[in-house]
This record gives sequence, C-alpha cells and structure tokens, in this order.
Amino acid sequence: MLPEPLDPSTILIVTGAHLEAEVHHRPLAYFLRGRLLESLGVDAPATSVIVCSDLWYMNHSDLRRHATISLGAPRHSAAAAYLAARLPSVLAVDGVYVVQMDLDADPPLASCWGDDAESTATAVQAFADRLLDPFLNAAVA
Repeated sequence: MLPEPLDPSTILIVTGAHLEAEVHHRPLAYFLRGRLLESLGVDAPATSVIVCSDLWYMNHSDLRRHATISLGAPRHSAAAAYLAARLPSVLAVDGVYVVQMDLDADPPLASCWGDDAESTATAVQAFADRLLDPFLNAAVA
C-alpha cells in the first residue's frame, strides 16, 4: 500500500531497478520530469510528475492507473517489458531506438528505449521534442 493516494493527474516516469538503469536511465527520467513540469507551468506541484522504479510500478496496481512513461529497454525494466507488447511503435530507427505510445489508452502510456544507453537517450530526446505535448495533452485531459 502506498503511504498516501496520488493525485489522479500525477504522471509517472518509470525506470528499471537494474544497475544500468540506475546509472543511465534515472538521469534521463529527471531530465524528462523537468521538461514535463516546465510544460505544466509554474503552478504545477512537484508531485505532478514522479520518477519511480519498475519495482514500485509493477508491484502496486494503483500506480498503473496513472499516465506513465517508461524509460529503458525491456531487458533492464519489468515495466518496459510489460508495455513492449501492449504499445504500438510511433517512432523507430531500426536497430537503434523505439518510442512506443498509446494516447487512447486509459491512462495514456509511452515507452522510450534503445539498444544501449546512448540510443535510449536519443529515444527520450525524440519523445521530449516531438511527442511530449501530445502525451501531456492526453494525460491531463
């Protein structure tokens, strides 16, 4: 059980608990969190966007009721593995990176990952530059 319920409009950014995820993906998650908070505006509370590990996300069904962006490859994140077969690819460079997303899902879901740390960073940057606004619009609708 979570210590307190999250606001229904809270957006989660989920990274794996794998060591590579901690080193490479968690900083990307905080970069993306900053971009989301910036887009939400100065009145958005800090808890509008929360970074958490896949262990929390997969073990607390309440968290899966929130708009979610997963970062990292399925081999490094149970959340990414869970979403990989459920989400269509919306951006992909074969053998390099994939951005998957479903804005019609309830809640909206996205997953950004690559074959290595650099490719995952490229996927996250592509999401931030091209898909963040549509995702945010779906998440706060």
